[in-house]
Amino acid sequence: MTAAAEARGTELGRYLKARRAQVRPEDVGLPAGAGLRRTPGLRREELAALAGVSVDYYIRLERGRETNPSPAVVDALGRTLRLRGDGYERLHELAELASGRSSELPACSDHTVRDSVLRMLDSVRPLPAYVVSRYNRVLAANPPGRRLMPGLWDWPEERRNLTRYIFLHPVGRTLYEPWEETVALSVAHLRAVGGADPDDPELTALVGELMLKSPQFARLWERYDVCERGGGQKSFRHPQAGPMTLTYEVMRLARTGGQRMVVYQAAPGTPDETAMLRLESPDARPVPMSSERPEPADACAGQELSYGSLAERVDRGTCRR
Repeated sequence: MTAAAEARGTELGRYLKARRAQVRPEDVGLPAGAGLRRTPGLRREELAALAGVSVDYYIRLERGRETNPSPAVVDALGRTLRLRGDGYERLHELAELASGRSSELPACSDHTVRDSVLRMLDSVRPLPAYVVSRYNRVLAANPPGRRLMPGLWDWPEERRNLTRYIFLHPVGRTLYEPWEETVALSVAHLRAVGGADPDDPELTALVGELMLKSPQFARLWERYDVCERGGGQKSFRHPQAGPMTLTYEVMRLARTGGQRMVVYQAAPGTPDETAMLRLESPDARPVPMSSERPEPADACAGQELSYGSLAERVDRGTCRR
């Protein structure tokens, strides 16, 4: 086996192991059993039996020594692991890459934003809008889009990454409500867009930094939840605009290696629109909050984050909108 094939197989194995840990015996009709289990989730032999493959074969698959599972085996594993939507598609993508049946990797990320896209950003004002790379580096934004993320633009250009911002920036860690769900979905999205090329230098540098600096990120990354987002709703506790809940749409930009344009909006005539429109003014005064929310680092110290909402979305296959 070549080194490249082994690396692809190892990524498939990591995914299988991470997802196996998320399935409880009782979820698939097995008794929980007496005493403590050494590992969370299903044992290898339980998963193999439920999927109809030998234990030895499954162990080799999870360890990256078997890299050519048939579509039928992949389907059986996906059903046993209760994968749906993005998670099910990711399993098949990794199996195709491991087998060598698909060697196509994403086009190299382009960090140059076309002039026509910059004009689009300006044309949607006063709606906040920005452009991000495949791995969430912010490449351009209109003025309300810049003000939507206070403090991000104080960082050097190459560090303006939304995933880094919500985990490491003091404002980013208090801007979103609920923070725990926001970061869980962000990491799951990063897993989704990075799965086909896990060794991309931009991705590995970002993940390496966050694994070292954020225990919350490390726990979420190891879960290997996959959720590719195409739009939705976010709630903010914004220091200038005040509390607001905005919907957003994501538009993929052709021939850019994964760039996406994100545009936020609020229903006309609502308090959310009033708050959002404050972002258009550079002189907007800070809005006092009714109550202070604890910084997530303190709230989460020594305990696991709540992943219930994301886990339910992944299980229902409703991540991709």
